[in-house]
Amino acid sequence: MPPLIADTALIFGRYARQTLRSKPALIFGMVQPLLFLVFFGPLLTDLPLGGRAGSWQTIVPGILVQLGLFSASFTGIGLILERRTGVIERMRVTPVSRLALLMGRVLKDVALLLVQSLLLVCVAVVLGLRAPVLGVAIGFVFVGVLTISLASLSYALAMRVASPQGFAPVINSITMPAMLLSGILLPMSLGPRWLDIASHFVPFRYLVDGVRAAFAGEYGDGKIALASLVASALAVVAVTLGARLFRQAGA
Repeated sequence: MPPLIADTALIFGRYARQTLRSKPALIFGMVQPLLFLVFFGPLLTDLPLGGRAGSWQTIVPGILVQLGLFSASFTGIGLILERRTGVIERMRVTPVSRLALLMGRVLKDVALLLVQSLLLVCVAVVLGLRAPVLGVAIGFVFVGVLTISLASLSYALAMRVASPQGFAPVINSITMPAMLLSGILLPMSLGPRWLDIASHFVPFRYLVDGVRAAFAGEYGDGKIALASLVASALAVVAVTLGARLFRQAGA
């Protein structure tokens, strides 16, 4: 097995076991998306949300992207705490690949998010969601790639910020406008034209549209293909930049 893969698997296993021991964190990590699903979703079930898909096929994809957006963006806080307790210093003296130190953490976040996404979709099915299995699988792939991108940048930022108090405002100032302009809560086509135009400069808009198209089984209208291009480009740029910053910070 190549050293990078072996090192990545080692780091992944370490943080996966750590996450499984933190059962309260696993439970409360699902509270917000489930609240949106259970209390916000029914308010929109009888409203025309645009397109041919049902309301749940519009709401659930947005919540999935929201879960990936916020969960991945804040993963770096744990790394800041590890820096302050000396864990990172002890890892630096080992021969483990610096890229593996990043990717092992990132892949753990992806695995956790996919489990949470599966639970979310199962609850949504009970509430009334009807979506093709292939479409749901495609949506999970998009959310997984989004998690890779944002978690990589989050960890890189965490290596350069001294405390959670300095980290959180930066993340909030980015994720909140991104959420509002990406159409996570409602399709941007329902808003005024200037807002719809502005949203096209936010890459997450294309991911939301792609996941919604997948959940609706609309595979040939170009939205999934465009979302694939945007997600791939975002992942390449984010992982490259994140890995560079991670190394430069002395991880």
